[in-house]
Amino acid sequence: MPIAFTRLHRVLLGLAAALAVAPALAAGPPPTISTHAGRLSGFHDAEAGLDEFKGIPYAAPPVGPLRWKPPQPVVAWTGVRMADHFGPRCMQRPVFSDMVFRSDGMSEDCLYLNVWTPAHRPRGKLPVLVYFYGGGFIGGDGSEPRYDGASLARRGIVAVTVNYRLDVFGFLALPALAAESPVRATGNYGLLDQGAALRWVQHNIAAFGGDPHQVTIGGESAGSMSVSAQMASPLSRWLMQRAIGESGSVLGNLKPMPLALAENQGEAFRQHVGAHSLARLRAIGASALLQAVCEKGVPDFGPTIDGYFLPRSPEAIYQAGEQAHIPLLVGSNSQEGYYADLLGKQPPTPANYRAAMEQRLGAHAAEALKFYPGRTEAELQASGTAFAGDQFIAFATGRWVQLQRQTGHAPVYYYYFTQARPAKRDGSAGADPGAVHSGEIEYALGNLSGNHVYAWTAADRRASTVMEGYWANFIKTGNPNGPGLPHWPAAAPKDGGLLRQAIGADTHTRVDHDVARYEFLQRIEPDAHL
Repeated sequence: MPIAFTRLHRVLLGLAAALAVAPALAAGPPPTISTHAGRLSGFHDAEAGLDEFKGIPYAAPPVGPLRWKPPQPVVAWTGVRMADHFGPRCMQRPVFSDMVFRSDGMSEDCLYLNVWTPAHRPRGKLPVLVYFYGGGFIGGDGSEPRYDGASLARRGIVAVTVNYRLDVFGFLALPALAAESPVRATGNYGLLDQGAALRWVQHNIAAFGGDPHQVTIGGESAGSMSVSAQMASPLSRWLMQRAIGESGSVLGNLKPMPLALAENQGEAFRQHVGAHSLARLRAIGASALLQAVCEKGVPDFGPTIDGYFLPRSPEAIYQAGEQAHIPLLVGSNSQEGYYADLLGKQPPTPANYRAAMEQRLGAHAAEALKFYPGRTEAELQASGTAFAGDQFIAFATGRWVQLQRQTGHAPVYYYYFTQARPAKRDGSAGADPGAVHSGEIEYALGNLSGNHVYAWTAADRRASTVMEGYWANFIKTGNPNGPGLPHWPAAAPKDGGLLRQAIGADTHTRVDHDVARYEFLQRIEPDAHL
């Protein structure tokens, strides 16, 4: 759950996290790699047996005349470029208190990626994970300790984290921008950044030991939405062989904006900042633009059906089977939302619960209460938590499962993460009753030790071992199963529901009946405030 830090507390947490993941450097020369743009010098973690390369530019800095342009090629350099520290994070508002950065400040010049790879590796043979961070398309960074790639690299995987443009810098759409585009497209610059990073991987990852024909793309929240979008885009769907989505997709109630609406919002923003031309808009300082998006009445910026990266709506693309036909590992958490989010300050009574559902669903409320009953306090707490999570992000995730199973021609492995994080070390808050949004990241990527906020237990470490094992096997083979792990069947109908793997202290296969809820939400979505 969000927590309020003092500035000093935040700094101390950042230092602690950085120290926790700081590698033991070996004596002797650092590792060097040749890329298409030039040579890189990283550093060697002798204790872990890894080579790490950080702050690698995969596109030209999107500044000045390149602001709101698709990512451009990196200018080649001479000599050896140091890649021993993270590059700057992309421009973003400080809205997420749980984000800890190891980045080199914040800048528009932010199109960098990071690579963790085994020190002793066969050239071009190891499976690759390219991971996109979450943060609502307005925050996040590849330097966050929870995304650190060292643990998966120790399992024989080349792990890559990618920075991509955010907020108004990554998603502004304007008719004038479309007019200057050779393909008449505007918006989605952050998603185009991700595609450029995937093409960089195709051209360069073999030098780091990675197989460009064994690439898994993964991400959480906005990163998971990005994965579903990359699978749908004709520009990028051929750049991956497997995909992992942790809570989120650009389907269901999280579909991208129509271009006309995005351009109208962009025009309103242009007028809000008093810019009468693109040249003037590009001349405004990055910090001033960031301040402007915080002002009252400025809408959020996000993915758009731009006619280029997304030629049609993702719903239409997936329904037609035009997305990547690749194995998908996808799921959501047991507490993506919470019943209190639905009720606000009202006490949890059946009457208040019904009133809240009627406010959100109008004429559909009576039918909704069949799927989300609230006849007692205990029942409404469970149903309210389920509904809050569904309307936030679980419904969109379930819609992805449904469409990929129908038209994707490849297995879908569907999970339900149940491990609630433990109490905080400082005693400031107890454990949540369920697995909150983003709570699975450290478990899945093997990074519990990099998060010193929570008092991790033996049960947490066991759950992480299982979850990371599933992720690693899937990245390697397209199937999460392997020795020592509870069997995980691909999603398939059974007993009126769908097979789904519950992952947590008790990992097991369950029959999930949430699909009926998602079909209901899909049917009413145009009329409801989801």
